[in-house]
Amino acid sequence: MKLLTAVVALAAVTGGGTWALSGLIGQEAAVLTSYLAGFFAFLWFVGGGAAFMDWVHGRHTDHHAGGWAGFNLDHKVIGIQYIAVSMLVLAVAGLMALIMRAELARPGIQFLGHDHYNAVMTMHGIGMVVVALTAIVGGLGNYVVPITIGARDMAFPRLNALSFWILPPAVLMLLAALGLGGMDTGWTAYPPLATRGGIGKMFFLLAFVSVGFSSIFGGVNTLTTILTMRAKGMTMRRMPIFAWSMFSAGVIMVMATSVVAASLIMSVSDRAFGTTFFNAAGGGTALLYQHLFWFYSHPAVYIMILPAFGVSLEILPVFARKPLFGYNFAAASFVGIVALSFVVWAHHTFTSGMWDLLKIPFMVLTEMISIPTGVVFLSALGTMWAGRIRMRAPMLWALGFLCHFLVGGLTGIFLADVPTDIHLHDTLFVVAHFHFTIVGGTIFSFFAGFYYWYPKMFGRMADETLAKAHFWLFTAGFNTIFLPLFYVG
Repeated sequence: MKLLTAVVALAAVTGGGTWALSGLIGQEAAVLTSYLAGFFAFLWFVGGGAAFMDWVHGRHTDHHAGGWAGFNLDHKVIGIQYIAVSMLVLAVAGLMALIMRAELARPGIQFLGHDHYNAVMTMHGIGMVVVALTAIVGGLGNYVVPITIGARDMAFPRLNALSFWILPPAVLMLLAALGLGGMDTGWTAYPPLATRGGIGKMFFLLAFVSVGFSSIFGGVNTLTTILTMRAKGMTMRRMPIFAWSMFSAGVIMVMATSVVAASLIMSVSDRAFGTTFFNAAGGGTALLYQHLFWFYSHPAVYIMILPAFGVSLEILPVFARKPLFGYNFAAASFVGIVALSFVVWAHHTFTSGMWDLLKIPFMVLTEMISIPTGVVFLSALGTMWAGRIRMRAPMLWALGFLCHFLVGGLTGIFLADVPTDIHLHDTLFVVAHFHFTIVGGTIFSFFAGFYYWYPKMFGRMADETLAKAHFWLFTAGFNTIFLPLFYVG
């Protein structure tokens, strides 16, 4: 009931405020002001208000694992909340993908015009990015990390709850954007298209900013928990490998997400207040946005992939009945991936206009990131070598992750080379590469972890037959869709 009341409050305050204020301060500024007010109303009615007043008056707030549909401070409940929302968004984004494929089944326009198709494609893209960012990091990370390092909870339980409850209003804003003209720029939201046009684009930008703040808060919480709340005697070199992967992802979440949040706020400012950060007529440049965006968005791939590595490296030793091979090298490789991820963004802008001498170092650095990634693969292969492997459902998903991410990684090496990248840029080859990296990486690994920790989360074993059927159907469908796109591209 609290959740329904909160959703109604969000819709009423955002919609009513926009209608009431548009004549006074302009439509764009009215949307911004009303959304902020609506967000705080949503947060208050969902239970955040009571938790805030408890904090103000110094009252103890229970951390018990209550209902999943309200504001709760228990890390296990929050983890399940993340998983529930990510699966809901996965279903919506998957529906958008089906609509796209139905439109592309035959030449010509079937039932979607150009603008509507672009809006559906954008919604699919940003929805899947939200799923990839939240399913493992927010879901499995919140549930598992405190348990594996011996902490009672996350370091900042209220901030942890806030980082989750930022997401539902953001998802609702994305859905509302579809009904208000949508966002036809693609999920990257490049200006000047993103800073001009219908009000649906403003809804999209505000939702994107909200997801960014959720990620930053989650990263701060993860880093603080791992650095300060480990059990006595658990040094960094004794931590489970999944905790290492979450720590590495947390560094990127804090350092890189703030950059894209700033760039999106600049886009919002251009729309709402008439600034010209990305308007060439006013002295700005749209190319600045591309560099700010990709400075975050390439490291963001590793926010998704590093925890996926961690999940698989937790599962492989269990079902191979061997200790993890090369633990120290795998942990060091995570750190190396983090360091290199911040200096490779410009390979996304090879076709945007760049000094030729800069292309060489960015090409070399992008190719270098395959070295620590290869070390992680060697750790996985060494763990399985001569092991007594049991092909249970989590193991199948973990092996599926390794195989599909290998395809995505190898095709990414080609795209790091300047001539090949310029030739293949914006083709379906890149689409196939990206999906093998993110879906073949993050989503496969998420399901591996989900089935592996299912008994701990839900108190009973997952149905092995259904879990294996899920794997084989998903694998067959995924490869049927995306393998041919390498050839088409």
